[in-house]
Amino acid sequence: MHSAPPPLNALRAFEAAARHLSLTKAALELNVTPGALSHQIRGLEDHLGLKLFDRGVRSIALTAAGKALHPGLQAGFLTIRDALARLNALSDTRVLVISTPPGFTAKWLAPRLYRFSTANPEIDVRVSSSMSNANFTTDGVDAAIRNLAVDAASDEVLEVEKLLDQTLLPVCSPAFVEKYGPFTSPEMLKGVPLIHDDSFSSHVDMPNWVDWFAAAGVRDADVTRGLRFNSADHALDATVQGAGVLLAHDALAYDDLRTGRLIAPFDLTLPSGRCYCFVCPKKRRDSANVQAFRAWLRQEAAALDSLENLRS
Repeated sequence: MHSAPPPLNALRAFEAAARHLSLTKAALELNVTPGALSHQIRGLEDHLGLKLFDRGVRSIALTAAGKALHPGLQAGFLTIRDALARLNALSDTRVLVISTPPGFTAKWLAPRLYRFSTANPEIDVRVSSSMSNANFTTDGVDAAIRNLAVDAASDEVLEVEKLLDQTLLPVCSPAFVEKYGPFTSPEMLKGVPLIHDDSFSSHVDMPNWVDWFAAAGVRDADVTRGLRFNSADHALDATVQGAGVLLAHDALAYDDLRTGRLIAPFDLTLPSGRCYCFVCPKKRRDSANVQAFRAWLRQEAAALDSLENLRS
């Protein structure tokens, strides 16, 4: 084996190809041609005197030497990226990057965020909304709001703090009640248009209309009908316009209930077993920007009135 260290570009080429197990995808990530990437990897193999890949007609696979080399290189490049991210954070202390689910952003965070900016004019907040959890190492995110199980806890890497419990309840617009109501019993919802929020349908334990009707003692309700949305804010917007009755997430419907754009015709609610949590890497929890945002979130969550005061 050659005593001099191999070229860094060759190591990057190998790490990307080993991670993707595809020369084409690795070349696309590194913005080089597959031919150039393959040349770098062959040069690394010649340098080390070891074969790192078994090459098929349309596929590659790591050899024993490749499997031994890849984990250390992958960890090393992640460490480099993390160090550069920390350096960028030091060079721009004004910026705070937050990752949140789209529905939470639209219906809870965005209407309140001006208060944080007013109280903290030295911090520029950048909100990234996605149903996928941000990668704190690679995405440049400082903190996140995540929908987690109520028993979620901090671990060795992440700090987790519960902000808002998530309860489900039927909501509809006043105009909808005028057209189809008044609703004197849950049985009456069997004959009206329903709206479904499927944004968290990947969680198999998330209650839905089937569970609500069962809890209300209503049998034979057809819950296959009605509008379906994969975004909570879209489902709520349609409900405000009178399109139907939605089994809504109470935290997201809060402002519409408070302002009277929506009403809750029945008191029966279902606990979801989930909650919205503040999450950040433990290594960033002492950042002044993160601490300020976390304290503000606590204050906003504590200021919410009980939903009991908002129901009709």
